Amino acid sequence: MGLVQAVAGAVGGVLADQWKDFYTVPDGLPSTAALFAAVPRGTNAGRGSNTSGSSNIISNGSKIVVPEGYGLLLFQDGAITGFAAEPGGYEWRSDDLNSQSIFAGDGLVSSLIKQSWERFKFGGQPGAQQAAFFVSLKELPDNRFGTQSEIYWNDGFLNTQVGALTRGSYTLKIVDPILFVKNFVPATYLRPGQVFDFTDVDNAAASQLFNEVVGSLAPAFSLYTNDADKGNRITKIQQDSLGFAKSLSDAVEAGYQWKSDRGLAIVKTAIVSIEYDATTRELLKTVQRADALSGARGNSNLQASVAAGIQAAGENGGAAGLMGVGMATGMVGAGVGSLQQPVAPAAAAADDPIAKLKKAKEMLDLGLITQADYDALKTKTLGL
Repeated sequence: MGLVQAVAGAVGGVLADQWKDFYTVPDGLPSTAALFAAVPRGTNAGRGSNTSGSSNIISNGSKIVVPEGYGLLLFQDGAITGFAAEPGGYEWRSDDLNSQSIFAGDGLVSSLIKQSWERFKFGGQPGAQQAAFFVSLKELPDNRFGTQSEIYWNDGFLNTQVGALTRGSYTLKIVDPILFVKNFVPATYLRPGQVFDFTDVDNAAASQLFNEVVGSLAPAFSLYTNDADKGNRITKIQQDSLGFAKSLSDAVEAGYQWKSDRGLAIVKTAIVSIEYDATTRELLKTVQRADALSGARGNSNLQASVAAGIQAAGENGGAAGLMGVGMATGMVGAGVGSLQQPVAPAAAAADDPIAKLKKAKEMLDLGLITQADYDALKTKTLGL
């Protein structure tokens, strides 16, 4: 008993022309509106006995248009008597044998709604008058979160506890309207003219959700950074809105049962900023340096450092420094060689006096050492 589906799918101008009076969603709704009363449209809206034009009470024969992205809820004495999630045109009949109480549609909503309907369904035959409300089935944006002090979690990649200030936003979706209304929405919003908006600062229920999200951030960061499939890197969080949204949704569900008790789920997140504490910043710098010094890039960096050290020794040590250069070249060369592919041994050249003198002569010709330095090295090398 209840709703008769007159037209399924998108409702165009033809149906609007046929139905001079019908109920639908109000104009000018914010994109974050979640629940609101149906309003009358058509030739008699605002006239006759319904002078306010805002009553959401339907009776036998009332026509209702459900737009795409919304669900229709019918109430009697605070109990839900009908629900429609399929877009289209409906007619309310309390005594029609072909009418139904629920049009759940397809997908995730269908299975969840049917379970909740069996749990909360109206007992007995609905009366001749019903209150009609619409609930949004779209993603509801601009739900913001932020921390006033650092949150801390155990990071799998850094292998220690890290901390950060963070802020961002998430999109929310009502996946089970029956649970949402029965278990979460305050009764004050089940009246004409009231709009349940998650971003309303005066909405105490929405404020509770904000506090629960903030309380779930540390477990969510821990879930994300300890997931091997995500590479365990905290620096990927800001680039992975869907991945972190799942971690946040799982953390919220574990702590506060949003989906199972309230019919809510977090779909996407956008982290605007993460400000790591001083200790974490130092750890990240160390990791970045280690990454830069790994592989072929590390070989290049090490060789450049060795070359700079040898040049400094040659410039500052005179003849003694040059002798040290010869020794250092042999030792460092072995160290660099260990980072690369094996090559033919070159240690014998370092012990060859002719090679030493030849190299010293080249340095003398280039003006890198003085004649006195060269003579001293020649005397020492030849044992004169």
